[in-house]
Amino acid sequence: MSLNTPRPPVRPASRFSPRPAGSDGSGQPVALRSEETRATFITRTYLHLFGAILAFTLLEMAYFTSGLALPMAQAMLSTSWLLVLGGFVLVSWLASRIAHVAEAPAAQYAALGGYVIAESIIFVPLLLIAQVAAPGVIQSAAVVTLFGFTGLSVVVFATRKDFSFLGAILGWCGVVALLLIVSAALFGFQLGTFFSVAMIALAGGAILHDTSKVLHHFPEDRYVAASLELFASVALLFWYVLRLYLSRED
Repeated sequence: MSLNTPRPPVRPASRFSPRPAGSDGSGQPVALRSEETRATFITRTYLHLFGAILAFTLLEMAYFTSGLALPMAQAMLSTSWLLVLGGFVLVSWLASRIAHVAEAPAAQYAALGGYVIAESIIFVPLLLIAQVAAPGVIQSAAVVTLFGFTGLSVVVFATRKDFSFLGAILGWCGVVALLLIVSAALFGFQLGTFFSVAMIALAGGAILHDTSKVLHHFPEDRYVAASLELFASVALLFWYVLRLYLSRED
């Protein structure tokens, strides 16, 4: 496989794409329901999160074992990365909106599936660069991501603290990150190690925020939307942990 290894690409925090007001549904928050209902909702949410991660992994394996990964990466890296990001953000916004407001379960599952596919596609260039430049680093980044997600989740479940106050802060940070990414693409400067570290912190805050919403704010019928938000935050964390590992190879 031949590929002129470029610098690892950057991406925005897609979970902060605009959502309609009241998009979490009109149902009663699960925190106000019975203990059995809360337990069922949490179990469903994390089973769907596991399913999304498994589907993402299987898709990446299919791309790489079939030989599709190289032409996919070359196609994305040979065009404007801003166009790729624009398409990704649009799909993310649509998927999030549908998962939060659609009444039909089939529509909610379609939204989650569409988002997983979008993530799997945009990850291809980064994973291919990692495979070529630093074999084994993907597995290391995945382990770090798993431990980070688990640790932050334990914090929320152990303390039962409501981290919803982070929403506005994370939203503004996501906008600033997006502006930096667009500026870097337009003016040709690089977003290096410090940007990756900042985005890892952003992803960590998003996991705290989303896990807190699972405990306190989501209605019981929105476990698909809850799993989508968690998956988006895990994907963001994995992206920038991997990018940080790759920065050591420069």
